[in-house]
Amino acid sequence: MQYNQILEDSTGSEHIIEIKNLCKSFDGTKVLKDITFYIRNNEFITLLGPSGCGKSTTLRIIAGFETADSGIVNFEGKDLKSVPANKRNINTVFQRYALFPHLDVFDNVAFGLKIKKVNKKEIEQRVNKALETVGLANYGERYIDQLSGGQMQRVAIARAIVNRPRILLLDEPLGALDLKMRKEMQIELKEMQRELGITFVYVTHDQEEALTMSDTIIVMKDGVIQQIGTPIDIYNEPKNAYVADFIGESNIVAGTMKKDKEVVLSSGITFECVDPLFPEMTEGIANLVDVVIRPEDFYVDKEAEGRINGTVESLVFKGVHYEMIVKSDDGIEWLVQNVDPSAVGSRVGLYVDPDDIQIMRRSELSPDFGSFGIKHPENQDNSEAKENTVSDNVVEEADIKEDEDAEVETAK
Repeated sequence: MQYNQILEDSTGSEHIIEIKNLCKSFDGTKVLKDITFYIRNNEFITLLGPSGCGKSTTLRIIAGFETADSGIVNFEGKDLKSVPANKRNINTVFQRYALFPHLDVFDNVAFGLKIKKVNKKEIEQRVNKALETVGLANYGERYIDQLSGGQMQRVAIARAIVNRPRILLLDEPLGALDLKMRKEMQIELKEMQRELGITFVYVTHDQEEALTMSDTIIVMKDGVIQQIGTPIDIYNEPKNAYVADFIGESNIVAGTMKKDKEVVLSSGITFECVDPLFPEMTEGIANLVDVVIRPEDFYVDKEAEGRINGTVESLVFKGVHYEMIVKSDDGIEWLVQNVDPSAVGSRVGLYVDPDDIQIMRRSELSPDFGSFGIKHPENQDNSEAKENTVSDNVVEEADIKEDEDAEVETAK
């Protein structure tokens, strides 16, 4: 079946869901701000972001538990606006599994089918198949209070998939599990999705979950989509300082670029990189950019010209590596991960391969020139900041600053 796609997809894949210009407010506060994205058929897509970013609200609108103020939600080419939740071929698994303690596992899974008055023989076949799929083939007669947290989570999934939905929505379903069980279930959920051929839409604030399971990740902040991409793209090519900071650990500093494939840090050190100037930048001018270097990408060696030279201020053993804070001579503290420890107080020189330096446009969260990390606008005076929408969903900043030697022109 080929749906009438309203959003362009360079892969040509069919879209099972398309969301366009979706807005939602609660008590006058906008929680979704004109978001647009699509979900491909049989895709595992994750909405990722901190609490309050709008990811669960988006999920509830798709499920039919909330109504959008404006925008389009198309499911298999049809507008869902007038379709009630119980008429959508969509099921939801919540963090709180809402299982019935007075029913055994079999009857919990069979509950929806009995409501639909499916015949007894088909119920038995479908429930047994669903329990087998989630690894609970011999648990039908057990009661809920006899199950572990992971087993209860599997029952909740079985109860959802037994109805044969086209889409399964999962709202932080692993949040109540311990770390070891959560990691095991991440792998099992991904394998289950492949086996079932169902589209999974997953909501989480856990970056590791998103990177482990997803085909596509949508990073959200304050009701706005910051970036959409594969786990590798999101991690290796973040679009702004917020994404770089939220996905994994990052060193984010301001730098300048006067020409392609060369960036100068605030200390004056020049590094080769693989990124050209952005199209809107002018060659020969010190264009202000954000520079991202992951802690694991640093090489630690002796002090030398052309390296980030500094002093090791702290050293922590993390199991597979050591984590160090190196304070460079210009006062910036760099997070470094290395398998070989350097003693606290020792002098080191840091360098990095060109393809491990990521260059990003400036945003409202970008560090000031000569500083480290990301800003938090709620604590900043934004009188000098000018927000500019450069795409439907990513808000970036144009901000003119001065360096000692040249005018610094930021990306608009």
